[in-house]
Amino acid sequence: MRLDAVGLEVMAHAFASIAEEMGLVLVHSALSPNIRERRDASAALFDAEGEMIAQAAHIPVHLGALADAVAAVRNLEPTPGELFLLNDPYAGGSHLPDLTLIGAIDIDGHVGGYSVVRAHHSDIGGMTAGSMPAGARELYQEGLVIPPTRLTPDLERLVLANVRTPAMRRGDLAAQRAAVERGANGLRSLARRQGWTVLRDAARELLDYAERRTKSALSRLPSAAPMTATDYLEGDGVIDDDLEIRVRITIQDGVFHADFTGTRGPAPGNVNCPIAVTRSAVLFVVRTLLPDDVPMNGGVPRAIQVTAPPGCLVNARPPSAVAAGNVETSQRIADTVFRALAAGGCVVPAQGQGTMNNVTFGGLGVGGSGLGEGWTYYETIGGGQGASQGANGPSGVHVGMSNTLNTPIEVLEMEHPLRVRTYALRSDSGGAGTWEGGEGVVREFEALAPMEATLLTERRRHGPAGGAGGQDGKSGANLLNGQRLASKITMRLAAGDVLRIETPGGGGWGKGQST
Repeated sequence: MRLDAVGLEVMAHAFASIAEEMGLVLVHSALSPNIRERRDASAALFDAEGEMIAQAAHIPVHLGALADAVAAVRNLEPTPGELFLLNDPYAGGSHLPDLTLIGAIDIDGHVGGYSVVRAHHSDIGGMTAGSMPAGARELYQEGLVIPPTRLTPDLERLVLANVRTPAMRRGDLAAQRAAVERGANGLRSLARRQGWTVLRDAARELLDYAERRTKSALSRLPSAAPMTATDYLEGDGVIDDDLEIRVRITIQDGVFHADFTGTRGPAPGNVNCPIAVTRSAVLFVVRTLLPDDVPMNGGVPRAIQVTAPPGCLVNARPPSAVAAGNVETSQRIADTVFRALAAGGCVVPAQGQGTMNNVTFGGLGVGGSGLGEGWTYYETIGGGQGASQGANGPSGVHVGMSNTLNTPIEVLEMEHPLRVRTYALRSDSGGAGTWEGGEGVVREFEALAPMEATLLTERRRHGPAGGAGGQDGKSGANLLNGQRLASKITMRLAAGDVLRIETPGGGGWGKGQST
């Protein structure tokens, strides 16, 4: 059957509502603040051939890479109703703290699709609390590596034996199982109402429709001028050199090709980026170029090609460490692709803060706190978004590949031996222009007990670039008791130490003065 425009819209929302429900079950069931409060998690629904048919509006860096995880599971020939767990960045994962749970949905005794949730667990073992170590040189230093594996009680016991917070991890895994099951029930319920044949055909039509709309939109972008750009990461926790990312964009027959030839080779530290995450960043940029009513499903990536030399910074090979590649390099890839589009004549926003400002705390027990078995805390901090033609950039928001909330101060202080001394917008950090860049954030943490802390941050010496002649945003800063720190560092804090994070402002847009 062929659906008309109204039918396509109805079915797109029907599939999307299942994914949104999965996400709600996950965040309302999870134990950890990182998932429960910050919503550092994503949910999506896939068809039996492994193409995404709907996603919840969650984390771009998660969602664009989930197809690789489903492909890895399909290679294991799942049977209806089976559950699979993975986090291996070289087998469908992103970085080790992101645990992905995939359920093969049973429709009349056959695998009718896959319900998928990915959630950032605030510890998965490794050399530092929180499993985001600065200076890691090998993947194995970052935590327990889980290839695509059928989830059994034995596997769960193995995982829990290798983490610092087993009770919390057990609870978050249970929340993921509940979310996956909700997705399976939702698809089965929809199949009972509509009929499985109708449902399957509708999913295929939606994928084809998204592909057509994407190619049509891309074919209208400027494509004659060279679209190339270079941007840099600020060291990797081992060396402090600027690490080059290069991209060349071509658009032909509605297909967006991003070629990263010329990008630096592998870094010694953990800013290396798996190709699945690189594709996620390019997909994010392309999505911003499309009309809002284009459904976000597996039809959109059909119009995207990503190439990069094997082993380079954005196409990592094992055993390269990748914890910061997922959260920081993905941001710089998006920045670089936007910069190339601007060079080719596309009207795009100025650069936003270009970092997730990753902060991790943890310890192996705090007397009298109820945290005897150990504790970990992770969050990313918002900053300034770049201005665009016609609008100032928002202030204090998560930018680019991140789409999380903040952790409320009350929750942070109630559950961890930390006190938030300051939480405010960073005045005058946005770039000037006809339209001004958004302001960054100041967040100060006081340690109330001895603990370990790790920072993985960017834009600490190169501020986000302005657009169309606008001024750059102000670069960020990390300070411990008033002394500047490196952008990527692991350290010990004593009780009373104050860690201050100043996040970057967004770039301004246009040469004129704001009004």
